[in-house]
Amino acid sequence: MAAEAASGGGVVKHILLAKFKDEVTPERLDQLIRGYAALVNVVPSMKAFHWGTDVSIENMHQGFTHVFESTFESTEGIKEYIEHPEHVKFANEFLAALEKTLIIDYKPTAVN
Repeated sequence: MAAEAASGGGVVKHILLAKFKDEVTPERLDQLIRGYAALVNVVPSMKAFHWGTDVSIENMHQGFTHVFESTFESTEGIKEYIEHPEHVKFANEFLAALEKTLIIDYKPTAVN
């Protein structure tokens, strides 16, 4: 398992937490989410996409309202995604609509 982690192989999750600017309308938000979801059809290394809004009762969200999760085949796959022209175009549009964001990539580990 350590060799796989060191080589960049194995599934990697890309998590983006977002707080959108107040002026982003519900219609615009819907367009942005659809645009994000569409990347899974144009970026070969992007294997899955899920999103949702905060439903926690703990009130520890620090203002983040949305979470976006993308699944990749490897860390190299994330690099391909970041550099892909469609992602670059979309990211410029998406990031401009955010008040703040937090992005983390991780390799899921099962605990038996």
